[in-house]
Amino acid sequence: MSADLEKRLTVDRRILKRIIKELKKWKAPATVLLSLYIPPGRPISDVLNLLRQEHAITDNIKLKRTRDAVQRALAAAMDRLSSIPKVPKNGLAVFCGENMETKDFICLVFSPPDPVPVFYYRTDKWFHTEFLEEMVEGNEVYGLVVVERDEATIGILKGTRIQVLEEIEGYVPGKHHKGGQSQRRFDRQIEQFVRGFYKQVADAMNKHFLPLLEKGVLKAILVGGPGYAKQDFLETGFIDYRLRKIIVPRLFDVAYQGETGLRELVMRAEDVLTKQKYVELVKAVEEFKIHLAKDDGLAVYGPREIKAALEMGALKTLIIDEEHPEADKLAEEAEKRGTKVYFLSDGIPEAEWIKKTFKGLVGVLRYRIY
Repeated sequence: MSADLEKRLTVDRRILKRIIKELKKWKAPATVLLSLYIPPGRPISDVLNLLRQEHAITDNIKLKRTRDAVQRALAAAMDRLSSIPKVPKNGLAVFCGENMETKDFICLVFSPPDPVPVFYYRTDKWFHTEFLEEMVEGNEVYGLVVVERDEATIGILKGTRIQVLEEIEGYVPGKHHKGGQSQRRFDRQIEQFVRGFYKQVADAMNKHFLPLLEKGVLKAILVGGPGYAKQDFLETGFIDYRLRKIIVPRLFDVAYQGETGLRELVMRAEDVLTKQKYVELVKAVEEFKIHLAKDDGLAVYGPREIKAALEMGALKTLIIDEEHPEADKLAEEAEKRGTKVYFLSDGIPEAEWIKKTFKGLVGVLRYRIY
């Protein structure tokens, strides 16, 4: 396969996200929508032979309307695949089918940003996008844990998104107690409650993180929390030994729980997460906010102003909503001119503000132009 053909077939994660969104709109009253995944190394000739066999079998479908729709999807898939001499290094995904009510037809053949994991063929009432959905934000996942003596939040950082997986509350008695018990005995009981809670948190970590580790996508685990609780938690030995190996040795002081706490943990660990997309995006948004507040002429927003800055080569940073109608065109032009491009994620607190106030399009200038 020529490098040019492979380049034209390959889609990046941002385009893949749009493709998945479009494919999910398609539904059919019968099993006429074709989904096909071809892993790297699978000969195209083998796949074409399978599709020819399937095409022959469709003659047995009694309903002519259904039969015609399935045959049309198979024929389109074979036609597209016959022009591809070799499966690309990441494999191929094929989706063909028609809307039986409007007669609209779709046939997409592309190579995803990560290798296709399985060979899969099916005609159904919907397109099967599940093998692609895990690729949207990339493979790298960081485990996040904020723990104190009676509260914990477990989550993940994937691409530019932070996801809360579980919030846990425990019961630990206060320091004061009724008379009749020695202070030493009461303190031991408190520590038993704390250890029981830590065991609960470790079990939740094992449940959420081990499957990610086994899939090879969990890169590291960050642990934070107030005071000494985080260190005490790690010293209990309750965490699975496989996860302990990838816990970042440095622990981080974090004051909050929930999603706010996870965001704080990520930003505290920004030097560990060098070049991580979430951290880069947050810092880019912060820079825009600082220049906007200072009113120093370096914050820019609005389609006309952004385009003018691009044409002059004055745009240092572009932050753009993925759903912006000119996202692809502006991003391509910006990258040509050495502008750093960030696609806005709902995972950061300011996302909605930028979308509503500035219509999802802001930037920072290299120098003042007005």
